[in-house]
Amino acid sequence: MRICLLSLLTALALPAISQNITIRTRINSAADKIEQQVIIWRRDIHEHPELGNQETRTAAIIAKHLQLLGMEVKTGVAHTGVVGILTGGKPGPVVALRADMDGLPVIERTPVPFASKVKVQYNGKESGVMHACGHDTHVAMLMGVAEILAGMKKDLKGTVKFIFQPAEEGVPRGEEGGAEMMVKEGVLENPKVDAIFGLHISSQIAVGKITYRPGGIYASINDLKIIVKGRSAHGASPWSSVDPIVTAAQIINNLQTIISRNLNITENAGVVTIGAINGGNRSNIIPEQVEMLGTIRALSTDDEKMLIDRVRQVAIKTAESAGATAEVMIPYSSHYPITFNDSALTEKMLPSLRQSAGKENVMLKPPRTGAEDFSFYQQKVPGLFFNLGGMPKAVDPNMAPSHHTPDFFIDESGLKLGVQTLANLTIDYMEMNPPKP
Repeated sequence: MRICLLSLLTALALPAISQNITIRTRINSAADKIEQQVIIWRRDIHEHPELGNQETRTAAIIAKHLQLLGMEVKTGVAHTGVVGILTGGKPGPVVALRADMDGLPVIERTPVPFASKVKVQYNGKESGVMHACGHDTHVAMLMGVAEILAGMKKDLKGTVKFIFQPAEEGVPRGEEGGAEMMVKEGVLENPKVDAIFGLHISSQIAVGKITYRPGGIYASINDLKIIVKGRSAHGASPWSSVDPIVTAAQIINNLQTIISRNLNITENAGVVTIGAINGGNRSNIIPEQVEMLGTIRALSTDDEKMLIDRVRQVAIKTAESAGATAEVMIPYSSHYPITFNDSALTEKMLPSLRQSAGKENVMLKPPRTGAEDFSFYQQKVPGLFFNLGGMPKAVDPNMAPSHHTPDFFIDESGLKLGVQTLANLTIDYMEMNPPKP
């Protein structure tokens, strides 16, 4: 029954999309003309990255561009966010398009002439700042889409809301930011958004390709902190201690059994990772406590609850068995829900993706255990989030530098497809959802 319904939705979408051949041709032509400018924007933003809630330079560039296009522009949304509203010449739905703006505390190692040399203080230490996840390309592409759609304003059958969002990578503990804060501040209201589209470029998908998935496409995320407290002693007499280092090691090992023994991996994937462990400052002193930081990823709400409960139980009981105690904080500073693509919307817009990239270049892919705060928008309105290829075609995906690393690299020839696809999704959705008489 579900297959028949999805087939019907796809069939109904095709006539509406085919009516947009003329405007699609205009979009493709405009994307050709603006491609080099998109690359210029991307390189400038890449060379001057900013961390979450600090994207003042990037936001100023965006706001000026949208204002020159004649849009209503709101700045300072969720600290540094920018929202542009383009009201079309004809009535219709409100479509939101989103790009994230923040970089990461990574020292860039790529050989490109526009590599970042920015240095900041991060967590009390000097760090580089790098667009090591492609948010610079997201901003540049959406600026290009804004210019194209503004140029055909009188023909648009609805309103477009351009959302340039700060802090997708998270904010320091105690701060608010990102998509969650933008939603709280009403970014999906006035005018009320009917559907939202977003993309993420990938350094491990070849340029010219698009991958998608109905339902859960990215995992939920809960970061965690575990404080193991024991009793300090001289390193020469460990029997006098309750050793938090050994206890922490046992906790880490025991946590690894949660995925292999408690999660039904035939249904969904999940992750429990400890990424940092800190304790002690001298070779012959057993410290009083050890702190660990980690992350939990899940692809269903039931699995998310189970993983959180089991991490808490394993850490506390393992510590007790060693005579120590464990304090477990989940989430410690951040939580993102599952990035969940509305199934009906995904099937409805699939012909648009295929006509943008070519049917052979649009692929259904398994979910990923990465996380995206685009999920906060999808909790409020139907949304579609997809991946755009940014890897040079000659590169082996297994050898391509991954996201969040110093060698992260994007082939800029893939940006034009992103511009075309977001613009086409917008006009096709408007065509398929005319105002009610």
